[in-house]
Parts: sequence; structure tokens; C-alpha cells
Amino acid sequence: MNEIWFTKVSLPHGWLGNMAPYPVVYDGDRWLTTEALFQALRFEDEDLRRIIRMEPSPMGAKMKAKKHKDLQVVEPMSPADVANMRLCLRLKVEQHRVVRERLLATGDALIHEDVGNRPGARHLFWGARRTPQGVQGTNTLGRLWMELRDGIRNSTAS
Repeated sequence: MNEIWFTKVSLPHGWLGNMAPYPVVYDGDRWLTTEALFQALRFEDEDLRRIIRMEPSPMGAKMKAKKHKDLQVVEPMSPADVANMRLCLRLKVEQHRVVRERLLATGDALIHEDVGNRPGARHLFWGARRTPQGVQGTNTLGRLWMELRDGIRNSTAS
């Protein structure tokens, strides 16, 4: 079975990760990464969104969002959170032809975010890990990438 497992930006297929340096424009603002946009979409407060957007690193944006998690209006791992992730991935593909081409070049491979030994349920929600029994985790991020890939193929075919 053809599978792709992605982790760090510097490793093969790292471009699939939200920390990868592919800026996106959303609602007239430029975001350095989809991670920053994704984190900011959990908040309504425009000042806080701007603070997250201005962070120079994706991890800094994530940490800034975590610091204010009590102000989140979108529950992590909720349907709204998944919809926001879908939006971020779609923007990344629409605004970066190389990402679109690389995604289509994955063929029919199963795509997994490799969360390895990271603890916590949220990691197994967004990603997956290999175990002696098989693959463990919901792999929501990988599923969204495959859904997006199928959508691009279907729109190209019609």
C-alpha cells in the first residue's frame, strides 16, 4: 500500500504540514503560514488575531494562541475547527501552484500526519501513528488532504 507520512517541514512531504512556509491571504490579510491562520480562526477578537498573525514563526503563533485559549470561540477538534483546517488547506493549494502539483503527484497514496510518540488525544485526532497492530489515530489532517486532492481531480476532470 502506497502511504505518505509527514512530520517536520524539513523532511520529505513537510510541505503538507501547517508549519511549512507557504503564506496565504485570507480576508485581505497575509498570513505567514496556515498554522498561524488556523490558530487565529479559533478567536473572534480581531486584536488577538492580529497578534497571532504578526508572530514571525508558526510555533510562535501557536504558542500565542495557546496562551489565550480561554478566549477561543471555536472548540479545538470540533466540526468548526475541522472546517477551518479545510479552509486553510484549500487556501494553501489555491495560492501555491507547487503545493497543488505536489499534492496531485501523491497519486492515490494514503496521507498521514505522523504524530509518532507525541502524547495527547489531539495529536491522534489530527494525525496518526504506526503501531504493531496497524495505524492508530483519526488522521483528520491526512484525510482532509486526501479529500482536497480528490476534489481537485474531480474539478479538473469535469
